[in-house]
Amino acid sequence: MSPVRMSAEERRAAVIEAAAPLVAQAGFEATPTLEIAKAAGISHAYLFRLFPSKEDLAVAIVQRCNRLIHERFADAAAAARARGEDVAAAMGGAYVGLLEEREVILGQLHAHAASPTHPQIREAMRDSFRDLVALVTRETGAPPEAVNAFFAQGMLLNVTVALDLQGVDEDWARVLTGAIASECADDADGGRGGDAGP
Repeated sequence: MSPVRMSAEERRAAVIEAAAPLVAQAGFEATPTLEIAKAAGISHAYLFRLFPSKEDLAVAIVQRCNRLIHERFADAAAAARARGEDVAAAMGGAYVGLLEEREVILGQLHAHAASPTHPQIREAMRDSFRDLVALVTRETGAPPEAVNAFFAQGMLLNVTVALDLQGVDEDWARVLTGAIASECADDADGGRGGDAGP
């Protein structure tokens, strides 16, 4: 039985999927293209037929990461609206769910770090934030200061994931992860848990 042949577009998608976890661990600069080709099961030469430069591949990885975030936000907003629930809270919850997918969060942080020296990556990140801000504004109807706070909280969550602060049992770390706020809310609620948010 002959192997299934993939189109160039399918192969590109497979390379991006193989590269994403490698880049999440080491960053764009420190991840060798040879290692990416090996993980994708293709030759090094074919990798550069699919992506003419390493920066082209990096941009594709950034776009994949940000497309996933956009899709999760849009899906959460649609589901919340259908149930008559708070759209902003649902979108925030969707992002918290993404925190368990470390490669997405770390890939985004690596893209931020690469932006000063890689204009194409910077433009891809700007495009993403433009689209995400538009989505959150449109779906929630929130004013600019609330949208700003939404993204500020998301960026703080990224940092807590990158530093693995959930595993640090010290007051300063619990302030940043919101654990102290949750404890205070539980105390105020008499330990019942109530409706205290994260």
